[in-house]
Amino acid sequence: MNIKGRIAVITGGASGIGAALARRFHAEGARAVVVADVQTGPLEAVAAEVGGLAIRCDVAKEAEIDALVSRVEAELGPIDIFCSNAGIARLGDEDVPNEEWQLNWDIHVMAHVYAVRAVAPRMAARGEGYLVHTASAAGLLSHIQSATYSVTKHAAVAFAEWVSIKYRDRGVRVSVLAPQAVRTPMTARPDGAEVAAVDGMIEPEQLAECVVQTMAREEFLILPHPEVRDYMQRKAADVDRWLEGMNRWRVRAGPAR
Repeated sequence: MNIKGRIAVITGGASGIGAALARRFHAEGARAVVVADVQTGPLEAVAAEVGGLAIRCDVAKEAEIDALVSRVEAELGPIDIFCSNAGIARLGDEDVPNEEWQLNWDIHVMAHVYAVRAVAPRMAARGEGYLVHTASAAGLLSHIQSATYSVTKHAAVAFAEWVSIKYRDRGVRVSVLAPQAVRTPMTARPDGAEVAAVDGMIEPEQLAECVVQTMAREEFLILPHPEVRDYMQRKAADVDRWLEGMNRWRVRAGPAR
């Protein structure tokens, strides 16, 4: 996928990873960059910076994603790239309220489902398109301090795999973005990314570079932290040993909050 001349939509685009992708896609010569988020002030600022279109969108609501896609295609043309990127990160174990579980499910899983429903058939009908689903290394490994995050990010990876299988022969490419710690407002919190940062905190611009390079190769896994691939292989080779090691990390990190 060559980004130059393409129309790209990025949810969760008001800050962090989404804003970095918007800037990089603009620098790559995208014909139009659409930035969607619930944070209207920062959203407008990022869109203005890249000469793009700002659209408020709550990705947990299917009607708003449908409206986003319809407006973009009516005003700008067919969407070539859709980055389903919005996310939250909160610590907690199995005892967090059901509402917290549901919120994570809606944002980390159903938002991807809604996006695919809205754009993938249109892309397939044209014979090309690219979907980038932001998950996390936690979706391939785990997050020892957050059950809600780990479980829903695993589901996000599984759904992206399924979508790739369904649409691959119809010209729609799918990549899943699975970083460890990235310097964003999400990781700046006091309970931020201690464990996820074990291999270092990267800048959003570094991540965006990895996204562009991986899209050019049309590979499924986008791994800004290459160590994650090694961890995946170790997990697959001996899952019990891997779980024992993760348990030691959990004891060191302390309880989920």
